[in-house]
Amino acid sequence: MTAMKLSRLFQPRNPLFWMMVALNSLSAALAWIVQNRPLNTLAMVIVGVFAVCNALIGTWLMWRLVRDKSPVSSN
Repeated sequence: MTAMKLSRLFQPRNPLFWMMVALNSLSAALAWIVQNRPLNTLAMVIVGVFAVCNALIGTWLMWRLVRDKSPVSSN
C-alpha cells in the first residue's frame, strides 16, 4: 500500500482544487442553512440532500487530487 501525501491536496494551479474548495464551502453553507433557518420539511430535505451530494463530490475531487501521480505543471 502506498502512502498518500496530504501536501498533494494543495494545488492552486489545478482547477480540481478550486472546484473542491467551492463545493465543500457550499456544502458547509447549506448545512448551516438547514440548522439555523426555519424551513419546512420538504425544503429541509432538498437542501440537506444537495449539501450531502456537494460534500460527496468535493470528497471525490479531494481523493483525485491526493491520488494524482502528476500534478499540473507550473509553466
